[in-house]
Amino acid sequence: MMLQGHFIDGLLDTAFRDDSNIGYSIWKYFRGITAPVFFTVSGFIFTFLLVKGKDGQCFSNPRVKKGIKRGLELLFIGYLLRTNFMGLLNGQIYPSFYIVDVLHCIGLSLLGIIGIYLLTYRKRNLVFGLTLSAIAIVLFLFEPLYKQWGFSFLPQAFANYVTKANGSVFTIIPWFGYAALGASISLIFNKLRDRNYFFPLTIASLLAIGFALIKLSSPFFLSISEATGIKLFSDIFYNNYLFIRLGDVFVVFAIFMVLERLLQNRTLLKIGQSTLSIYVVHFIILYGSFTGLGLYRFFHHSLNPYVAIPGAVAFMYISTYTALKYEDHKEEIKTQIAKGTEFTMKQIEFAAIYSYNTIKPRIIRLLRRFGLAKN
Repeated sequence: MMLQGHFIDGLLDTAFRDDSNIGYSIWKYFRGITAPVFFTVSGFIFTFLLVKGKDGQCFSNPRVKKGIKRGLELLFIGYLLRTNFMGLLNGQIYPSFYIVDVLHCIGLSLLGIIGIYLLTYRKRNLVFGLTLSAIAIVLFLFEPLYKQWGFSFLPQAFANYVTKANGSVFTIIPWFGYAALGASISLIFNKLRDRNYFFPLTIASLLAIGFALIKLSSPFFLSISEATGIKLFSDIFYNNYLFIRLGDVFVVFAIFMVLERLLQNRTLLKIGQSTLSIYVVHFIILYGSFTGLGLYRFFHHSLNPYVAIPGAVAFMYISTYTALKYEDHKEEIKTQIAKGTEFTMKQIEFAAIYSYNTIKPRIIRLLRRFGLAKN
């Protein structure tokens, strides 16, 4: 969904973006599900592993250190992918470097979940889960208010995490809400997954809550606004994408629980374990990370559907295949990079020593001529 969504959205000619076209409108709706599912699943998986059999262990929980490392790694990769080496060679850092994207927000979300975990670890997981859910609900409810804030008092590099005014694709608020809700759902799974009838009851509950959020949340907020006169709820009604998308996420969760036994294919599981590599590869090919020479530069909003659709299929295959090949040879590649780095550093050290030994006598002779050195 991410691969074809980014490809079509970036390269399809604007003349074909017609909401009255049933095919395009269906594609557009399902494309909007991708990011909420991505964030929710990230929070779910990370927290499920974080608390699995480690209640109350806090810093002795190895998942805490791994999570901090992972969160910082995602932030680093997020900025690295937006680095243009050509600009650096010219002594420039382009404004796009500071734009916040999905990797930045997921990395920061993981760090946020760890922070809440450390603050509540002395309590039961119930406090941890309720805190996560409360934060998510607050972020979703007050989104119409804080999305209008410019945060101009912050340096742009930090403001980009909380406002889209400077071009950020995602911001930590409200998107941390999905990761937090995924984390809280994982606590329920961790606690009850071995109970009888857990899966059928959970599937039914997710479907019921999901369809209720999709169909009933907007009228619900409108009725509260009419009853109380509070404008906030009417603002939510007119742009209720957060709660509707949350309903979509619950439905997707239910569907994948139903299909769980059919999704044990080795290749599918490997793809699921390689999402970061796939994301990096697709970003380089599509957006031209490091060089600026990507498909987006040459075909931005210029393709018709007859080219864009098969192109998206090919792009999905190439990105996934390349990432899986990288995963197969990751250790070998890392070893070669380490050897190359070590060799380069030795050459730099050798050149530095040679330069020092060559230049030093000449500098001393020069200083002697001007009477600035005797020995």
